[in-house]
Amino acid sequence: MKRHIPRVLILLRLAFGVLILIFAFFPFPDSPYWIVGLLTIGLITDIFDGVIARKLNVATTSLRRWDSGVDQFFFLAAGAAAYMLCPLFFKKHATLLILLLSAECLTYVVSFVKFKKEIATHSWGAKFWTLILCATLVKLILVCDSTLLFQLCFWVGVITRLEIVAIILILKSWTNDVPSVYHAFQLRKGATRNTETNLR
Repeated sequence: MKRHIPRVLILLRLAFGVLILIFAFFPFPDSPYWIVGLLTIGLITDIFDGVIARKLNVATTSLRRWDSGVDQFFFLAAGAAAYMLCPLFFKKHATLLILLLSAECLTYVVSFVKFKKEIATHSWGAKFWTLILCATLVKLILVCDSTLLFQLCFWVGVITRLEIVAIILILKSWTNDVPSVYHAFQLRKGATRNTETNLR
């Protein structure tokens, strides 16, 4: 049963994403607090599913790809909920948001062009940005405003997306769980997955 814990956590995050959309589409007085609660618990599952999978030695490529796909859906759902609750903020910052989404799309385009697969790098930078993104969404959902935190989220988001593009371009073959550009260079020079893991 323990071997199924990471998969259960991923499925739980998928369900939370659906609930977040429902609570935003059919808002009630306490819906922002429910959404923030689901977002927070979802973030915790995102942190621990990979850790537990590695501990149980079940961190397969298919599981990591599935994890990345659910992550995308979950945070897009949270972003969509924030938009439904706070449309004026999104209109005000439309240009930056379009640039940020374009940078995210670029990572997928480059990955599909080069490897015919979606990305699943789970880089350190991307994980750091996820924490900032979550904090930004929490503040936005609760008060419909965010200035410095949103600016930080935008710039860190763009920089980490560009790092992911660099990782994809450096790698000779598609690989999941590449923590940084440095590790990508190590893999390109012939480091094994075990060597790369130790470097993490």
